[in-house]
Amino acid sequence: MSAATTDRTTPALPSLGAVYRSRAGVELKEFFRQRESVVFTLVFPVLLLVVFGAVLDYDLGSGVSFTQYFVAGVIAAGILGASLQNMAISIATERADGTLKSLYGTPMPRSAYFVGKVVQVLAVTVLIIAILLLVGVVFYDVDLPTGADWLTFAWVTALGAAACTLLGIAVSSLARNGRSASATVTPIALVLQFISGVFFQFSQVPTWMQTVASFFPLKWMAQGLRSVFLPDALAASEPAGTWELGRVALVLGAWCLAGLVLCVLTFRWQERGTR
Repeated sequence: MSAATTDRTTPALPSLGAVYRSRAGVELKEFFRQRESVVFTLVFPVLLLVVFGAVLDYDLGSGVSFTQYFVAGVIAAGILGASLQNMAISIATERADGTLKSLYGTPMPRSAYFVGKVVQVLAVTVLIIAILLLVGVVFYDVDLPTGADWLTFAWVTALGAAACTLLGIAVSSLARNGRSASATVTPIALVLQFISGVFFQFSQVPTWMQTVASFFPLKWMAQGLRSVFLPDALAASEPAGTWELGRVALVLGAWCLAGLVLCVLTFRWQERGTR
């Protein structure tokens, strides 16, 4: 057989961009086909906003309603659910059922798997934010950010989602399957929400709890998002008396680096003790 014939019969490998797009499509389809993931990740934050917005309808001062305050926290909690919780549970499940091991044995670039996960997180995060803002504006007269506040909104969301996604990938290696990951991550996430100024004003949280919360990204995401939804007069109720946006960027950036290091050190394509 001639070289020319061989060249004609050898299928061309897809480009890296095509592989990334294909993997991203697979991740999105798998997410939206899992009813439990859709309900918990997309619907739960909306239910929180509806319930708390209806029950805790009071004025915080300066003409600001609790719902205006709460929307920042519930968006931060939604980002946490779409990234850290979603990644930890889904990757642990895929490792336990052999999906990761099968993918590892294919010619697919390893980076495509993570690109697919990142695209999924970004898409779900954008969808969560859009739904929450729509519900907030239509039913609770929430005032949207204006001008440069949208830029702050964007970088806080991006840094927070990146940090939590990396942490979720790292945490997935601690669990043997999706159920154990859910049982481990969900209670921790709920506790962080309670102490990070999601369900209550952060100034009402005991000081020692504020200190604990300050070690984790959720507190800083919520604080950064509050700065775009609330007037500057309410910054005085923050622990430092300001929004501390520089520190918000620093802490979230540090968590991104820490999460990346943890991913490199801990990620496994198969369960321990298997070949």
